[in-house]
Amino acid sequence: MSDAAANPALKPGYRYVVLTLLIIVYTFNFLDRQILGILKDSIQVELGLTDTQVGVMGGIAFAALYSILGIPIAWLADRVSRSWIMTTALTVWSGFTVACGYAGSFWSLFLMRMGVGVGEAGGVAPAYSLIADYFPPRQRARALAAFSFGIPIGMALGILLGGLIAAQINWRTAFIVVGVAGLVIAPVFKLMVKDPVRGGLDRPEGAPPPEARPKAPPFGEVLKTVLPKPSFWLLAFGAASSSVCGYGVAFWLPTFFQRSLGLTLTETSIYYSAITLVGGMIGIFAGGFLADRFGGRSKAAYPMVPAIAFLVALPFFYLSLNAPSLALAFPLFLVPTALNLAWLGPIVTAVQHLAPASMRSTASALFLLINNLVGIALGTYYFGFASDLLRPQFGDESIRWAIYSGGAFYLIAAVLLMLAARNLKRDWVD
Repeated sequence: MSDAAANPALKPGYRYVVLTLLIIVYTFNFLDRQILGILKDSIQVELGLTDTQVGVMGGIAFAALYSILGIPIAWLADRVSRSWIMTTALTVWSGFTVACGYAGSFWSLFLMRMGVGVGEAGGVAPAYSLIADYFPPRQRARALAAFSFGIPIGMALGILLGGLIAAQINWRTAFIVVGVAGLVIAPVFKLMVKDPVRGGLDRPEGAPPPEARPKAPPFGEVLKTVLPKPSFWLLAFGAASSSVCGYGVAFWLPTFFQRSLGLTLTETSIYYSAITLVGGMIGIFAGGFLADRFGGRSKAAYPMVPAIAFLVALPFFYLSLNAPSLALAFPLFLVPTALNLAWLGPIVTAVQHLAPASMRSTASALFLLINNLVGIALGTYYFGFASDLLRPQFGDESIRWAIYSGGAFYLIAAVLLMLAARNLKRDWVD
């Protein structure tokens, strides 16, 4: 058997086919995850929900099982077929997205969103591990950044398709359409994506072949390897702090556009989807490119690139919320949208190198547990709760004032990542 047959990662063209399919699946991951953001005002009217209830449904309902189940699923992904896990995950979360279209109350929709979270728990950490085994170290930040294009593409499609379908038909049909599309993609993904040799592209000259490497270690050994490293905690909570603002503001900006700026649902869908797509693609590409360029000289570049990005984003964050016109607001919103996602390639790459190849899925899941429990659960809930709290004083402008407070999380993220830069070289595993 040839080396390429034994390890499909050695086929350069095929690795890009796999990356494309992973991006498509990640697009559906975020499409199904974030579509609630554009549909929530229509849902609120029909089901009579408060901002806090919607925040809970978009946050803890999704994030609780999504974050916790990610760890055992990732542990399994270090041992069995990652493509099977991702296929099953896509099928489950797409099925529950369809079921969201039939919900008749807060609690039924809450449970269906939990089901979406259960499915999506198997969609990210195994993908990180696959990419790390399909691309050599010098290309990983860019490959992981390219994978992360699924975030702005999925969010933009969720905003655009969800809003347009809801405006023309209803919010229930929007859930059903995007869920069925994911169910169609699932078998195609399984047929096309093969599992590469774990750590097959990490082997330095003179090291034993990948087949001779040890099997995936016990979960306790992963904890002993990753948790004592200061850079793990600093990277995780730094990314999580930015995600409070990133996920939370992304979820509530459609409400800001409609309540504070007076846009219709259709206008909001078109306007905000363009901001999300253009800004997100630029930011993710720039973060991965800069990390790969400067990371070879210094490991500190991986956390420093996003730390600087958050500090630059902060003034534009406030300027965009107070722009005198939509035409001026558009380029101003692009800057924080881009810079808020610049961390994905650099930080995820750094996390991949805090543990050996046999532990990567589980290490990624530990990172995602913190990032998602803090970022999604707290961020989405926080802005809804703050909006309800401020409503007696500010009325429909309460969401604007709630969003203003989010800038503090950018500062916290920047400080934590700068501290991570001081420890990363010592904790790095080649």
